[in-house]
Amino acid sequence: MARYKDVDSGMKLLAVDLSRQLLPGTFEHALSHLIDHELDLSHFDTHYNNDVRGSTAYPPAMLLKVVLFAYSRGIVSSRYIERACRDHVTFMALSGDSVPHFTTIADFVSGRESDIVQVFAAVLSICLRQGLVGHEMFAIDGVKLPSNASKGKSGTRADFQKQLVKLEAATSVMLQRHREQDDKPVEPDLQAKQQQRLQSLQREAQQLRDWLAAHPDRKGPSGSIRKSNRTDSESAKMATSKGVIQGYTGVAAVDAKHQVIVEAQAHGTGSEQELLLPVVEAMQDVLKPDTLLTVDSGYHSEQNLQALEQKNINALIADNDMRKRDERFATQSRHQHSPDPLHDKSVKANKPTLYAAADFTFDPANRICICPAGKTLQRSGTHHDKRGFVGDRFRGSDHDCRHCPLRTRCLRNPDKPAGRQVTFFRGKAPDAPESATQRMKRKIDSPEGRRRYGRRFATVEPVFGNLRHNKQLNRFTLRGRRKVNTQWKLYCLVHNIEKLMNYGTIGGGK
Repeated sequence: MARYKDVDSGMKLLAVDLSRQLLPGTFEHALSHLIDHELDLSHFDTHYNNDVRGSTAYPPAMLLKVVLFAYSRGIVSSRYIERACRDHVTFMALSGDSVPHFTTIADFVSGRESDIVQVFAAVLSICLRQGLVGHEMFAIDGVKLPSNASKGKSGTRADFQKQLVKLEAATSVMLQRHREQDDKPVEPDLQAKQQQRLQSLQREAQQLRDWLAAHPDRKGPSGSIRKSNRTDSESAKMATSKGVIQGYTGVAAVDAKHQVIVEAQAHGTGSEQELLLPVVEAMQDVLKPDTLLTVDSGYHSEQNLQALEQKNINALIADNDMRKRDERFATQSRHQHSPDPLHDKSVKANKPTLYAAADFTFDPANRICICPAGKTLQRSGTHHDKRGFVGDRFRGSDHDCRHCPLRTRCLRNPDKPAGRQVTFFRGKAPDAPESATQRMKRKIDSPEGRRRYGRRFATVEPVFGNLRHNKQLNRFTLRGRRKVNTQWKLYCLVHNIEKLMNYGTIGGGK
């Protein structure tokens, strides 16, 4: 029978040289070398005022090393980082065997936005100096992540005012019930629970009053009212493939040569169209005249395309119908997953559909339109839409539509007295100018455009895979756009330092 030596993995009292625990070729060695020898962190000194009196502070270089290494291992909690500095030998080597309190770590992450921005720019400058950025093509995309905010406390001011009315009504009912029970014997435990519930309702109502007094309506670029969140007013509700989340969109611009992130921003909106121009503005220092931007279809809009043309920026931005026009995707429907019939067994109510323009009889020669009820609609002139298409517009008379038995099938709001309107488009107006969207479609549908745009997916998506899967970034743990933006940049810093380690000359790399 074979015999083996005992392997004891318990506690040992060892004399350890911490400087030798950072092995060359590892991320922690490259991180330590980069911060100690390549970066100027003197701008952190402005946060401290202890040169004459006060206790000494932890060096920002040490805190930056610990936080970035923790993020590279999927450790986000400041309490866990403090515990790792006490128990893990690599953290001990990076921190110099010091154990900063978790509040110190949390304050460093959430309160140093301007300094982290400068560190991100300094690391990117090193990547540029070492030739890791090719400037040929930058791919821009974003990832939506939940944040430290309650989705249930999201709504407009009108929604919160309705909640306040309900809370005040519930509070009044409980107070009246307490008055009626003053002379009656009540079990002590039940009375304590009722009192606790009443205090909770009153506290919630007061929080709602304070919030309504301090926060006006949020409006989008078009003037529409946006929903706010009472736990994080700068976050937003976003629709994702996993459902609706309350969080932020992390946007990254990635170079095609070595997938270095050249710009990173986090925004509290799910409308990606609003995020393109701020990212492009921040990239002006790295853009060259022949640099190509490839952008996902979520950022496509006529306004964005016109703005890029005015700036003479070469870009390829897909529209929602790009793949439908590409013969290579003609059979894509056969590869899509069919819905699982066992997932939802509830019976769906058949919602009646409204009559479409195809349900109306239109004579283009005589310009006559007859509705499904057999009534002739009145022609109300020629209609021009924003895209330059022209068509004949018809409207049903108020007398015919008011008493029509098909009114509920024809109008979205049958209670309103207005009649049905329908337009039959004839095509583009001869004198209509060519839109930026049409020029982009022609550009991206060309063989060269398809070839160059095809590199976008392989450029930016692996970066999100590295951050989300390898670094376990599944949510933002902070509140407020400035803090979330700092956390997003810290994760992107980890990614860029890995690129320096693998493709540059930092810390014994290639």
